[in-house]
Amino acid sequence: MNILIRADSSSTIGTGHIMRDLVLAKQYKKNKIFFATQNLSGNSNDKIQEAGYPIKILQSNSIQELNIVIKKLSINMLIIDHYGIDYKYEKQLKKHNPKLKILSFDDTYEKHYCDILLNHNIYANSKNYKHLVPKKCELRCGSQYTLLRDEFIQEKKKRKQQLQSNSFVINIFIAMGGADTAQLNIPILKILSKFNHIKVNLVTTSSNKNLHLLKNYCKNKKWINLQIDSNKIAKLMRKSDFGIITPSVTANELYFMKVPFLAIKTADNQKEMVRFLKNKKYLTMNKFNKNKLVQIYTKVIVMKDISLINFTELTMKEKQLILSWRNNPHIKKWMYNTQTIPLKEHLEFIDTLKNSKEKQYFVVKNQENYLGVIDFCNITKESLEMGLYKNPNTHNVGKVLLTTILNYSFEVLKVNTVLSEVFESNKKAYDLYISIGFKPFSSKIINNKKVICMELKNENR
Repeated sequence: MNILIRADSSSTIGTGHIMRDLVLAKQYKKNKIFFATQNLSGNSNDKIQEAGYPIKILQSNSIQELNIVIKKLSINMLIIDHYGIDYKYEKQLKKHNPKLKILSFDDTYEKHYCDILLNHNIYANSKNYKHLVPKKCELRCGSQYTLLRDEFIQEKKKRKQQLQSNSFVINIFIAMGGADTAQLNIPILKILSKFNHIKVNLVTTSSNKNLHLLKNYCKNKKWINLQIDSNKIAKLMRKSDFGIITPSVTANELYFMKVPFLAIKTADNQKEMVRFLKNKKYLTMNKFNKNKLVQIYTKVIVMKDISLINFTELTMKEKQLILSWRNNPHIKKWMYNTQTIPLKEHLEFIDTLKNSKEKQYFVVKNQENYLGVIDFCNITKESLEMGLYKNPNTHNVGKVLLTTILNYSFEVLKVNTVLSEVFESNKKAYDLYISIGFKPFSSKIINNKKVICMELKNENR
């Protein structure tokens, strides 16, 4: 077949249509593919040329001009990915070309006159097209038809290994559309600049008419990795802990990669995706809100699914539970006081914390799972000393406990330095501290064992 793909891109329209069309085109390898597009300002026609497809430049979106191209190239199938082409337009094309097969993209449950209807978004439901397409129209809807480049499938396989790595840095993926028509990239970066220990991978394209402003803002900010016209999107997503995106094609991709994200609505055609994401308990905004983004970052990204219960708020059952952890032989051997603590002494200690300004002790929970205990001592505006011990019945939670302490210390208590001490012979704990970024600065002997004094500074960018 000779196949013609009709789509446009610009600084106003964005680049999403062309990018997904290029993915679809790969499924027709044995056919001759052409693109018909206008030469609009800020277009991504170069992407089509790089992929090796010939382009027919249109002067307008008229039926007559498109029809001339269809006949000249002897087109058998027309793929339409254009919000400016509707049911009446498609019906007129069919009238002029009765044997022409039409595949129409749709994102918003609009009426179409086509042979194949493709809504590849994760929210798409074929039942919603019952009275919107001809009876013989083939419906291709939902996640099974989502257009994903091969790189996403390959990178997803690597994500499990990535999630197990030790890193205190939170990687944020930002994609507010190739053209960033809502101009949200810089406002989002300004909010994130208030937080520490983050790495931002921001993707945009040369179609972004405010690209010069964005480049200038990102200049000399080592925590921002600005990617323009990147061909490594899947790899950047795979390395991310969280995404801030528009509810568009990017949402399909992050959903597939199983990366948590916040979707900020910037256009009316995104309302169906927003509705779907809300029902799936994903974070959404109907419009950008600075204060809400700060709250989301602090509560959802920084503290994630972790809750801290102050010792003074524990039930008697919980107090007994953490005492059993503390007196476990595998835990108390790493305590300065290696004696078994009686319940009465334990309860008396908790009572002393009620009015303390220099000490805070918490039980860490992840949903209904008790993970361990963290403590803060000698708290000042400048620094604090911290410690931790885990629930001996859990495994591989050391990183969770340590990063929880650091997030709380730097983002909630706002201290500049976190101090801690660890037995050198407790190699697992020592290696974890080093991997997070702690640096030894002195040592001492306790219980005939060498203790390493370590610190981690809250470095300002």
